[in-house]
Amino acid sequence: MVSSEKSYLKVRLRHPEKIKRQEIIKIKQKPNWIRVKAPNSEGYKKTKNIIKENNLVTVCEEAGCPNVGECWSVGHATMMIMGDICTRGCGFCNVSTGRPNALDPFEPGRVAHAVKRLNLSHVVITSVDRDDLEDGGSNHIAQTIRAVRHSSPGTTIEVLTPDFLKCDNEALEVVIAAKPDVFNHNLETVPSLYPVVRPGARYFASLRLLQRVKELDPSIFTKSGLMVGLGEQKNEVAQVMDDMRIADVDFLTIGQYLQPTKKHLPVERFVTPDEFLVFEQLAKGKGFLMVSSTPMTRSSYHAGDDFAKLKENRAQLIKLVTK
Repeated sequence: MVSSEKSYLKVRLRHPEKIKRQEIIKIKQKPNWIRVKAPNSEGYKKTKNIIKENNLVTVCEEAGCPNVGECWSVGHATMMIMGDICTRGCGFCNVSTGRPNALDPFEPGRVAHAVKRLNLSHVVITSVDRDDLEDGGSNHIAQTIRAVRHSSPGTTIEVLTPDFLKCDNEALEVVIAAKPDVFNHNLETVPSLYPVVRPGARYFASLRLLQRVKELDPSIFTKSGLMVGLGEQKNEVAQVMDDMRIADVDFLTIGQYLQPTKKHLPVERFVTPDEFLVFEQLAKGKGFLMVSSTPMTRSSYHAGDDFAKLKENRAQLIKLVTK
């Protein structure tokens, strides 16, 4: 092996599963309705410093979220626990793929400390997939929920979890026993696109995960999200909505897929704001308590405000039913 190859291998590749892939397509120019401001506010800098001081990872940075400037300006950061290396290699995702490091037992405490310093009324906690762990990381997620609850009892907690595909049923039960206020697991796309978009996942397993949450604890709000612009058909999106409602999912988010790099899946098309409005109206007609459907919508975008509306909508529904 020549010296240049040796030095190359010493560098941890961000996407080793894509290293031999030719550039799929040049990244398309975004339409005028997809524009974000550069992150440079004082609030953004303060949030970034708190995240750095507590040695934490955020999905906002790792996944290259376009809303990071807006969210961090008001202190809303989505904590990504269990490291920054995922065991999956999804075609849309910009998080690193590879062999993860061991779990950090002090991470739940650091997350709780950051949540308290940021004075969050609502926090979203997500994670990489950890197929290398017998429990999929469920105990670590539960410990983080409990640590935040102890440190900031007034903060509502939303978890965005892996699918626990290779785990026993107990994995989900451990997370639900920790009592998150919202349980989120994204289906991401329509079933026909799973082989290329989510090759390590299974559509009906993810759907069943969401359904089981309601069976274990009906008081917990459930949430799931879709990306559009990957080549899905409108009737397929409508079918996913129906499947989610059968699983009693409360909250649906729909946003535009944006290609992170030239080696990721291309954007097939940019869905117009009017089409997102049609999706929103369709989903509301199917009975979701909450729907967020805009080009810039992401799972944790405006999550705190949306949670307040979610509670209000459930309360109003209960009043109507009990009249």
